[in-house]
Amino acid sequence: MMRFALVAGGLALVLAVTLGGGLRQGLLALLGIGFGAVLQGARFGFTTGWRNYIENRDPQGLWAQMLLLVLAAAISLPLIANNAGELVGAVAPLTISLVLGAFLFGAAMQLADGCGSGTLYKAGAGAPISFAVLPTFAIGSFVGASHQPGWIALGGLPPVDLLQFGWPAALAITVAGCGLVAWLAARGAKKHRATLAPAQVAAQLAKPGWAKRWWIGAILLAILYVLHLVIAGQPWGIVYGIGLWGAKAATAVGWSPFGDAFWGMAPHADRLAAPILADVTSVTNIGLIFGALAVSRWNGPADIRIPSAKRLLAGAAAGLVMGYSSRMAFGCNVGAFLDGIASASVHGWVWFALAFAGSLVGVRLRQRVSA
Repeated sequence: MMRFALVAGGLALVLAVTLGGGLRQGLLALLGIGFGAVLQGARFGFTTGWRNYIENRDPQGLWAQMLLLVLAAAISLPLIANNAGELVGAVAPLTISLVLGAFLFGAAMQLADGCGSGTLYKAGAGAPISFAVLPTFAIGSFVGASHQPGWIALGGLPPVDLLQFGWPAALAITVAGCGLVAWLAARGAKKHRATLAPAQVAAQLAKPGWAKRWWIGAILLAILYVLHLVIAGQPWGIVYGIGLWGAKAATAVGWSPFGDAFWGMAPHADRLAAPILADVTSVTNIGLIFGALAVSRWNGPADIRIPSAKRLLAGAAAGLVMGYSSRMAFGCNVGAFLDGIASASVHGWVWFALAFAGSLVGVRLRQRVSA
C-alpha cells in the first residue's frame, strides 16, 4: 500500500507541475525525482565523501565524484560547444567573493551534514538536522543574493572558459584534473595506511574494496545531469531555487524587491513575480525532495533519531552561512563544483580547492559540536 501511494504521489506531482508550468517543467520535476532517488538510494553525498577522506582517508567518495565529473563533462561539453545559444554552461568569474564564499561553504556544509543537494535529499528522507538547516539556508541564500553584486564589485579576474580552446582540449584538461585528484586521493590513502597498526590494516583490508553504491550513483547522476541540460537548456542547479523560496517568503510578509540589487533586477524580478512552478530550479528541487522521500519510505518507516539541541542549533547556523556563502561563490557543490567543472569553467576548480580547505576546518568543528 505504501509503495502504491509513493508511486501515485510521484505521478500526481509530475502531473500537477505539468498542468501548472508546462511539459518541460513536468519533465524537470520527473528528473528531480530521479535525482532525489539516486542521491538517497546510493547515499551519494558530496559532504560525506569529503569527510570520509578527511577523517579516514577513504578515497571512494572522491573517486566517484571525479567519475561523475568526467562523465558529465564528456557528454556536456560537445553539446554546449555545438549548440551555442540553446545550451549554456555554468561559467563564472574568479572573484574574491568566490574564494571567500567557497571556503565558508565548505566549512559550513560539514557542520550542516550536507551541502545544498544533501540538505534537500536528507530533508526528503526525514533527517531532523535538515529541517533545521533548510529554512536558514533559504534565508541566507535570499540575503546573499541581494548582496552578491556588492561582493562581485570587490574585484577579481574575468571568467576562464576552457571551451575557448575547443571542446576536445577542454575535455582533456578536465579529465586530467579529475585524474590528478583521484591519484592524490589514492596516494593519501596509501600513506595513511602505512601509519596504521597491522591489526588496523587487516581490518581495513577485510572490508569490501569497492562500494558499488558510489559508482552506480555517479553513473546515474551523470545521465540525469545530461538530460537536465538538454531539457532545461542549463545545468542542474540547487541554490537559486532555495533562495527564490526565501525571497517569496519575504515578499509574503511585506518585503518589497523594488530597488534590490539582485531581486529587483531582471530576470530575477520576473521569476520572483511568477508562480513557483515556472522556475526551473524550484521544480527540480521539489522533485528531488519527493524522490528522496519515496526511496527512504519504500521499504517502510525510516529510523529517525533526534539530534541534540546543540547539534540542531549548529546546523541552523551552518545553514545560514551555507545559503549566504553559496551566493558569494556562485553556487554549491552542484552549481559551482559539478556544474563549473563539467562546463569547463576554471572557477569550478577554484571552488573545489577552497571548499575542500574549508571542509578541513568544518570537520574539526563538527567533531567538537558532536562531542
